[in-house]
Amino acid sequence: MQAVSETRITNRQRVQPNHANNYEAVHGGNLMKWMDEVGAMAAMRFAGETCVTAAVDEFSFERPIPVGETALIDAYVFDAGRTSARVFLRAYREEPRSGETKQTTAACFTFVAVDDHGEPVPVPSLRVENDEDERLQAAARDAVDT
Repeated sequence: MQAVSETRITNRQRVQPNHANNYEAVHGGNLMKWMDEVGAMAAMRFAGETCVTAAVDEFSFERPIPVGETALIDAYVFDAGRTSARVFLRAYREEPRSGETKQTTAACFTFVAVDDHGEPVPVPSLRVENDEDERLQAAARDAVDT
């Protein structure tokens, strides 16, 4: 059984010209792919099983990430079902020289744990064991419910 904070994964991707749209910012599809990959890692850390994307419940773009900046992606499991994990993700634009960040994107993905044959398998219960876990879970639920 994992605690909310133990499922947290943070990753970075430098935005290159081949990732860009016509406005010289990361193409939304590339950002979605990167977020899906980081979300799957958080779900697998939680479940201890391979996890596949089942749904994208929420996805909002707030501002672009220009070429040359870094997409900083933060993900964690905030809720679990019998075979599924809900992962809250946020992406930030990070200026690589200063480290300054601004949130650009928020999303909620649902992943299902599967066995070697692609069949759903049970996931453990999710623990909320401290103030940080409560804060993370509340932030995710607030963002998803709005």
